[in-house]
Amino acid sequence: MSILLIEAFYGGSHKQLADLLQEEIGECVLYTLPAKKWHWRARTAALYFMQTVPANANYRILFASSVLNLTELIALRPDLGKLKKVLYFHENQLAYPVQKCQERDFQYGYNQILSCLVADIVVFNSAFNMESFLTSIGKFLKLIPDHRPKDLEKIIRPKCQVLYFPVRFPDVSRFMPEHKLAHLEKITGVKGNGDTYLFRGLPFQQKYRATGSLMKNSSSSPESGLCEAQSGLRTTQQERLQYPLTSLEKLNKSEASESTNQEVPCQEDKQHVTFNPCNLLSGTDYQQRPLHIVWPHRWEHDKDPESFFKVLLKLKEMDLPFHVSVLGETFTDEPDIFSKAKKALESSVLHWGYLPSKDDYFQTLCMADVVISTAKHEFFGVAMIEAVYCGCYPLCPNALVYPEIFPAEYLYSTPEQLFKRLQNFCKRPDIGEMDQFSWAALRGKFRSLLTTEPREDL
Repeated sequence: MSILLIEAFYGGSHKQLADLLQEEIGECVLYTLPAKKWHWRARTAALYFMQTVPANANYRILFASSVLNLTELIALRPDLGKLKKVLYFHENQLAYPVQKCQERDFQYGYNQILSCLVADIVVFNSAFNMESFLTSIGKFLKLIPDHRPKDLEKIIRPKCQVLYFPVRFPDVSRFMPEHKLAHLEKITGVKGNGDTYLFRGLPFQQKYRATGSLMKNSSSSPESGLCEAQSGLRTTQQERLQYPLTSLEKLNKSEASESTNQEVPCQEDKQHVTFNPCNLLSGTDYQQRPLHIVWPHRWEHDKDPESFFKVLLKLKEMDLPFHVSVLGETFTDEPDIFSKAKKALESSVLHWGYLPSKDDYFQTLCMADVVISTAKHEFFGVAMIEAVYCGCYPLCPNALVYPEIFPAEYLYSTPEQLFKRLQNFCKRPDIGEMDQFSWAALRGKFRSLLTTEPREDL
């Protein structure tokens, strides 16, 4: 085994990525700690792995998430310091929100800065994650009372790059209701075929497909505070606002060199097909069915469930018909708002609580119409991307990572705007595309990351 994978918080997206790499990339061995007591994992995982990871002369690459204090591990295990060290940031502690009653623990962010200095390559799951970390280093270090280090951002930035989290999308066509399948076939002119089913609609897809910019190095614009993954994004969004669904004829031409399975445009004029939520219906039963809203996030304060339930309660006060599915994992400290909201929304609830079965989870997403985020913190947002893949219309804050992923028409700036959007959704929403975040699209980038030749001093 030449690739050593270490995951100090083996749960959620951390587990998904570790499992995917171990399964899909050859020559990997994985060492983990359970996804419990995050603070203690960040404090003590290095000492644990120092004792549990056996010495192996065949190791060439070390891949770890930023929960691990990589600096401590390398100091405790000098043999691992000789490897090519890749540090992956699912989230960063310099921009992670804390509750008002808590003070940010300096040590966690400090450890991540030190880990970046030790790593050879630092990878972030979004440009927002990368820039929020790098541009916060200077301000963060001002908390040190004196003798502060200097220019650490300039030292770390050249090592940094964006490589989106790879989502393994299952074949959900068997879960798709007929109105979604019929609408998708209408706007694309093709029928679904297993996991090749195409979900068209999110405009940045065309930008990234045209440029191949799924992985960007931050050193291209060290002074501007924006990496290439963000530059040009606003232009793309402005173009999209004029043409909510670009003609499939143009799309086919731009992708002709990339795929032999080109879509055949329907006979109707595709240049004038737009995102109209009312267009997705195909039957009286669906027209009379209440809007189905899904909230598939962790039950924690940083996802701001209070704002979400406040909007739903306002909808209910106005006697607007809707159903809601509240999914996501729960942990030891569950916010009180969930028990209160469940009681208040009881007549509208379809699903409440974590669905351990992936099939049940994706089936629920497929049956939903709108997926909502009210997050105060999001560095990527796997749940939102999975929901859009399943045909849900996304409504996200105009902040955090969301403007990087979703165009302006899916963003809201205030709870009042979110309420008005939901109030107007009397019909069905449209379908978007998430396939460039799939493992199939990102496999080559991760293979390249983990198969680079070892350092010469090996």
